[in-house]
Amino acid sequence: MRSEDVREFLRRQPFRPFRLTLTDGRNYDVMHPELALLGRNVVIVGLVQPGAPEDVPDRFVHLDLLHIMQIENLETAQPPASS
Repeated sequence: MRSEDVREFLRRQPFRPFRLTLTDGRNYDVMHPELALLGRNVVIVGLVQPGAPEDVPDRFVHLDLLHIMQIENLETAQPPASS
């Protein structure tokens, strides 16, 4: 994935939540633009615990752009598979 592709989703007005899907099948949802930091080769996504304020993450994941295979609007995304 190119950083420009992610930047486009982060800068949309109005912002719409989106999902990043990795090559190993994991998904990360970005619910607010403040919860993602874009670097040259990485996206850092803030994860929010259920019931916590939506814009206050309690942990972060670093996603290498090489491993992001898909980006899509959440309203069109398939629900994550339950295990």
